[in-house]
Amino acid sequence: MLSGSARAFQRASGSLSPVEEAGFITRIIVIRPQDDDSFNGTVWIEWLNVSGGLDAAPGWIFTHTELIRTGAAWVGVSAQRIGVEGGDGLLGMKSPGLVGTNPARYGGLKHPGDRFSYDIFSQASMAARKGDGTILQGLPIDRLLAIGDSQSAFRLTTYVNEFDPIFEVHDGFMIHARGGTSAPLDDAAAPSDILTGDPVLFREDLRVPVFCVEAETDLVNLRYLSARQENSEKLTVWEIAGCAHADVYTFVAGSIDNGLLPIDKLARAWAPVSEIFGMKLNKPVNSGPQHYLRVAAMSHLDRWVRDGKSPPEAPRLEIRDGAFVKDSVGNVKGGVRTPHVDVPTAVLSGLGNGGHPISFLCGTTEPLDAERLRALYKSPNDYLERFRAATRSTADAGFVLDPDETEIVQIAELNSPLRK
Repeated sequence: MLSGSARAFQRASGSLSPVEEAGFITRIIVIRPQDDDSFNGTVWIEWLNVSGGLDAAPGWIFTHTELIRTGAAWVGVSAQRIGVEGGDGLLGMKSPGLVGTNPARYGGLKHPGDRFSYDIFSQASMAARKGDGTILQGLPIDRLLAIGDSQSAFRLTTYVNEFDPIFEVHDGFMIHARGGTSAPLDDAAAPSDILTGDPVLFREDLRVPVFCVEAETDLVNLRYLSARQENSEKLTVWEIAGCAHADVYTFVAGSIDNGLLPIDKLARAWAPVSEIFGMKLNKPVNSGPQHYLRVAAMSHLDRWVRDGKSPPEAPRLEIRDGAFVKDSVGNVKGGVRTPHVDVPTAVLSGLGNGGHPISFLCGTTEPLDAERLRALYKSPNDYLERFRAATRSTADAGFVLDPDETEIVQIAELNSPLRK
């Protein structure tokens, strides 16, 4: 538990000032190496996501394999009221929150409202950075890096622009799948209002490195395209081809991938599905390799903060007249390239699904038919050799880590439709 007194802020006459104060008691989650000697000095602190009406940790789901194998620690913060006390989420799902879900354990929690969330996150970050007197005690903490995915990325965008210059507690930010706007300072608006409004860019005078990773869905459905900006000394943006806001790894593979699974079981978990948690979609969800690129991005941000070496740059996704430019197969051109779009067996998109309301985030996987596959590849071995070479090129460019290269190729071989 984390408790204290938090402040709400408003901007007036060009400056940010506290306007209200209230007490809070919230929940934090800590995952740390079993062996303190294996700790690498980095703590990742995630603003837990409440889009579905309850706390979720998409940052941890996407990247936990890298955090575990490198010996990092991770902290999840219940920074927003809906995660603690419940309410209506961004996707229209009502939740009882922690208090209503398990009153015996969490009945004592209280949250004064999202206008206090920025200060609550800052206080949790200060506690994590300190280490002493917390569950992180005993770890020699060198770096504190903040993560925010999706709805939490909107809030971290506001945090970077408004609060980081005040609190100066983080050494870097990983902002994944933000949209074109940012979250408000108050909590008067409906959650869905975050999807509308004027574009918000990252401030030009960033204090610490900010790494922004965007999928196709984010540019169009969440309108990040309106907030595009060039890389700078302390800002790197990756736009990933063939990937969706939420995908097969988010919903299926990530929950069982502990880094030790037999490869055949992991490969089966990567197979695209059209029903997730009982929610039926019109098409199979996106099965692009965003997990591996997110892992690489985390590694690059850590190194960027440690030794000042900025991440590799990538071209932006190609857009013409507001729509993606496609190749002859149907995959988008430009962006961070992967073997999954350059040596394809399916059209991978961040758009085009339907059915359940969550479908607008899930993208699609549309397998190429047998005739098209025969036209592209001379044999199953031809496909695999080309896929292996493209994976090596992706790793050489820094978009995939060397430890993941073999796994990517093995999964492609096991799931290849050319083997059937």
